[in-house]
Amino acid sequence: MYSLQVGLVGDRDDEVVAHRAIPLALEMAADACGVTVEPVWIPTDQVGDGAALAEFDGLWCVPASPYRSTEGALAAIRVARERHVPFLGTCGGFQHAVLEYARNVIGWADAEHAETAPQAGHQVIVPLLCSLVEVTDAVHLVEGSRLALAYGVETITEGYHCSYGLSPDFRKVLANGPLRVCAVDDADDVRGIELDDHPFFVATLFQPERGALQGRVPPPVRAFVQAMADTC
Repeated sequence: MYSLQVGLVGDRDDEVVAHRAIPLALEMAADACGVTVEPVWIPTDQVGDGAALAEFDGLWCVPASPYRSTEGALAAIRVARERHVPFLGTCGGFQHAVLEYARNVIGWADAEHAETAPQAGHQVIVPLLCSLVEVTDAVHLVEGSRLALAYGVETITEGYHCSYGLSPDFRKVLANGPLRVCAVDDADDVRGIELDDHPFFVATLFQPERGALQGRVPPPVRAFVQAMADTC
């Protein structure tokens, strides 16, 4: 079997359900793809400028923010985006993928996350109207999106553990791409994004990795691993 190395960008804590699920999700996805995966945890305060991360076959920005270093998380995401390293972001990874894009692509240098900068005037990640801490809910996938292709259906049910999501004002900025909305809930609030012209750049507010704890191969993780194998 071919071995892939994936960098898990985040501050590991075995009390976090998603952190316990991620290695299992990767192992199950790797078995389904006929490869092996070596996960390497990368604390956000050890990322630096992120240049060394380009050597990984894939990068996953994991849940449980606020991170010890917001700048470290953003540097890792920027490397994945600019150097076309397959990328998956879940929960906090979704939020910081949006923040990185706002600052470094849109050019909003003062873009902020409301959790870490509650007084900032240019928040692109804001408190959800209804908290999604330990909530399971329906998600509708955009036809033809990477997520829809990964799941093979257009409506799914997934679990969350978060209280922050995409600002409605910033959603309008994304309307013309290349970072596109690919998943929404019943209220049409954004639950997933993906980047055009990239081997694989997908981020979800929900935590599909949790499915591994119930013995299910999480479709986005399988698609992520397959993208790593295809681009090696």
